[in-house]
Amino acid sequence: MKISVQREDFDLSTETRAFTDPRIGAIATFVGVVRDVPMTLEHYAGMTEREILKIVEEAKVRWQVMDCTVIHRYGELKPADQIVLVAVASAHRGDAFAACEFIMDYLKTRAPFWKKEHRPEGANWVEARAADDEAAERWEIRDRPRLSGR
Repeated sequence: MKISVQREDFDLSTETRAFTDPRIGAIATFVGVVRDVPMTLEHYAGMTEREILKIVEEAKVRWQVMDCTVIHRYGELKPADQIVLVAVASAHRGDAFAACEFIMDYLKTRAPFWKKEHRPEGANWVEARAADDEAAERWEIRDRPRLSGR
């Protein structure tokens, strides 16, 4: 398992090739990129990594996650820059897809990152979006059955 909060860019191919367990049958990935507005991402060092670890550990309880990589960048980013990578390896695609989506939904709402957009009219901090909260809330059902992935 790899969790990294870093300024440097990442390479999707390099990160997914690091999954070497021969029992892995599926790797689901999500890469988030900066849209049309330059931004600065800040985080709370130490706390951010701990929160991401909690999210990944919760995913491992819910689904059959064999390995996982979460990389989140911070600092100044321009349009088309990669921001985040979530890669989940499992024996079956259902578990990999669900865990990847869960981790990303929770990163948006629980990991301590702050985003400032730099628009021509000035810079402003971005407020949390209700849609992100709603996406994360759907995972709150504790008694849901584990997905088989088959």
